[in-house]
Formats: sequence, C-alpha cells, structure tokens
Amino acid sequence: MKNKAWVSAAMILAAASGWGLIGLFSRPLGAAGLSSLQMTFVRSVITVVCMGALLAVKDRSLFRVEPRDFWIFLGTGLVSIVFFNVCYFTTIRLATLSAASILLYTAPFFVMLMSAALFKEKITAVKLAALALAFCGCVLVSGFASGAIEPRGLLTGIGAGFGYATYSIFGKAALKKYHTFTVIFYTFVVSTICLAPFAHAGEAAAVLAGSGRALAAALGLGLVSTFGPYLFYTAGLEHIEAGKASVLAFAEPMVATLVGAVVFNERLGLRSAAGIALIFAAIVLLNIPKEKT
Repeated sequence: MKNKAWVSAAMILAAASGWGLIGLFSRPLGAAGLSSLQMTFVRSVITVVCMGALLAVKDRSLFRVEPRDFWIFLGTGLVSIVFFNVCYFTTIRLATLSAASILLYTAPFFVMLMSAALFKEKITAVKLAALALAFCGCVLVSGFASGAIEPRGLLTGIGAGFGYATYSIFGKAALKKYHTFTVIFYTFVVSTICLAPFAHAGEAAAVLAGSGRALAAALGLGLVSTFGPYLFYTAGLEHIEAGKASVLAFAEPMVATLVGAVVFNERLGLRSAAGIALIFAAIVLLNIPKEKT
C-alpha cells in the first residue's frame, strides 16, 4: 500500500506539472485570437475525443454508467470544470492575476474540510503545516500584493477555489464505482455540452484551421495540459487522500513560474525562489513516512 501511495503522489505531481505548462500553449492561442472560454472548450473537446478513442480500443464496457450515478459527472463536469473556469476567468477580469491565483488556491482548504466531513479523512498537524507552507509559497510565487478587490471579484475568486476543489471530492466518489477513464470521459462530455452554446465553436475552428502554430498549441493544451494531467490526477486519487492530493497540486504554480523564467525569460526573483522552496518543502513534508512524522 505504501508503494501505491508513492506512485499516486508521483501521479499528482505529474498532473500538477502538466497544468503548470499551460502557459506554453495558452499564450499562442490567445495571440491567435481565442478567448479563455474557447480555450476551455477546445481542451474539453480534445479530451473527449482522446478518451473516447482510448475507451473504444481498451474496453468498450467502460462507456457504461448507471443513470442514477450521472449526478457525479454533472458534479465533475459542470461544477468542477465549467463553474470553476467561469468563476476564474471572471476573477481575472475583476482583479489582478496574482490575486486571482491566490483566491484559486483556497481550494485545498475546501478539500480538506469536505474530505473530513465526507470521507472521514483526518486533518492532521502535518497536513495543516504542509498546507500553510504551500499557500505561503503560492503567495510568494504569484507576487501577490495587498490591494482593494471589489466584493464581486472576491466572491468569484473564492467560487473558483471551491469549484477547483470539488474535482477531488466528486472524483473520489466516482472512483469508488467507475474506472479512471470512465470518470474523465464523462466529466469532459458534460463540460463540452455545457460550454458549446457559448464558445463560438465555428470561430475557434476557423482560427485553428488557419494557423498551424495555433493548431499545434491547441493540441498541446488538450493533450499535455488537460488529457494527461486529468488522467494522472484522477488515477492518483485512487490511493491517496483527497486533502493530500490537493496540497501536492500546489506544484502547479511552482512549475508555471519555472516555465516563465526558462521559456519566456520572465525574471525569477528571490521572492519567487523562496516561494518555490516553500512549496517543495510542503511536498516533501507530505511524503515523509508516517513513522517519521
């Protein structure tokens, strides 16, 4: 079981790394003219196509779900993907990127509380210490500066954190009955259906068809920063507590900051380096064998 826990932790970190690479693909897509909502729609469509093909080849029985369980996929797709993205993009418009990032990473607090209530996961001193280290690290990495945030921005930012958190909760519930592939497929089927009326799909398709660079970026966004990470994260939830997984996912801003420094020549100052060190310390703390903690 210990080995499975280590493998699951590695999967969560791999997922966070994939999400941290999103800037590599979103920037070219934004430059090509795609909106944030269209990018989310593209991510969902590519994930549905890839996962559907994988299920068709691997085991078509994995397409089957009981109608009474469809509420779980409404949770993962509508609340965890659509609601989260709408709240997050709204917060970005109403506040600074750093403020939006900090509010998003209230998610582990929600996960820890909901996991304790629903799955009886213990809120230990080690978890709380790791969460505090990771959150402080995120504050430093993002360059958050105190400033006025209008109430609506604060509300949507906390909503984004809550929506982000619910994937760990709904995903954990779904995995008790369904295969990882089934969970991801129906999560993004719901997401795609909900986003379709607002995404101006024809406009997005025209942009991708007219630019090889944009098409390559879209495939990277769908495969490297969506399909792969959700595959790893969902699989990782099978043998690790949801609360612990949510803290490990703090590796995402750490990776994003390193990508910005290496690829886009963004300055990595002492504050960001200290933040990365704190996040790394939190990850190490969570993975120390219990007998040593």
